Amino acid sequence: SWLSNQQISKRELTSTGSVLGKTQLSKMSEAKIIDGKKTAATIRGEVKEAVDELKKSQNTVPGLATVLVGSRRDSATYVRFKKKAAKEVGFHSVDVTLPDTVSQEDLIKEVKKLAEDKSVHGILVQLPLPKHIDEAIVLAAIPDDKDVDGFSASNIGNLCLKGGIPPLAIPCTPAGCVELIQRHQIDTKGKTAVVLGRSNIVGMPMAHLLNSMDATVTVCHSRTPNIADHVKRADILVAAIGKAEFVKGEWLKPGAVVIDVGINSVDDATKKRGYRLVGDCHFESCKKVASWITPVPGGVGPMTIAMLLRNTVGLARHHLGLPRQPLRASRSFKDVRDAQDTQKKVEGDSEKKDK
Repeated sequence: SWLSNQQISKRELTSTGSVLGKTQLSKMSEAKIIDGKKTAATIRGEVKEAVDELKKSQNTVPGLATVLVGSRRDSATYVRFKKKAAKEVGFHSVDVTLPDTVSQEDLIKEVKKLAEDKSVHGILVQLPLPKHIDEAIVLAAIPDDKDVDGFSASNIGNLCLKGGIPPLAIPCTPAGCVELIQRHQIDTKGKTAVVLGRSNIVGMPMAHLLNSMDATVTVCHSRTPNIADHVKRADILVAAIGKAEFVKGEWLKPGAVVIDVGINSVDDATKKRGYRLVGDCHFESCKKVASWITPVPGGVGPMTIAMLLRNTVGLARHHLGLPRQPLRASRSFKDVRDAQDTQKKVEGDSEKKDK
């Protein structure tokens, strides 16, 4: 897929990145499940192969640094998962843990130290940060070529521009969503896409990515009236608003593709831990209407870390002056083009027979 190299231009996306075959948005008895765990495992395997090749050919080990401020359980858990995944693919890891009382100045000093460390190719500052720290200023201290999350003004700006210089990294969660769409052969060209949420982390970059894939995109947010009416028009729905089971099945257009980014906990006395994880969409009712749907957990979540690993390899290759695509990928642009060409040939032959 185009996310294999983290730097394909929007022009290339428009021409090649939208369709693998023709998944129809039609009536179905129940949605097919988009398995994020399985797809993420495939990508991690691709990353490991690329890491092994870099070690062999360049004597270089991709380095990922994580900065954790405070003791938030969710942030600490996420960083732990990232460290585990980085170790499994053979990365060099640098971990910085600071108290939630750390000053903004001292935090920036730590970031700048990592920026000067030649063994580190990607820097990740775990968000959110304590209220006394300006996240934008801290993130701005990360050099563009080590911005593994793809949040810098330069990377986001290049992502949003049509053509021109491609971003060095693409925000991980939106990148993972698009990877799921592409690997499951879901058509975006000419489709109506609705993104719920306008955050800098998910909603905004997701909308631009879908637009670059020839979808017509509507972004809904907390000030949007009649959200259900917008959802009803969506061929593709990406929900990223952080409201448990907000989207109901009756809101969906029959056959819609549902990408649920939300991760929310709701009380559940039947569970040992007293709660269960749910998405922003009511899964049971939505799967009866949709054609494809991501589960929570096990959908978008695993993809975010997989794309972080891929971004790190891309930045390591960039530092070496190499093309940023991994050395092997299960779906390259050639695969996409070949699939499209084959489909066109089949359609052409069919039309000739009909005549």
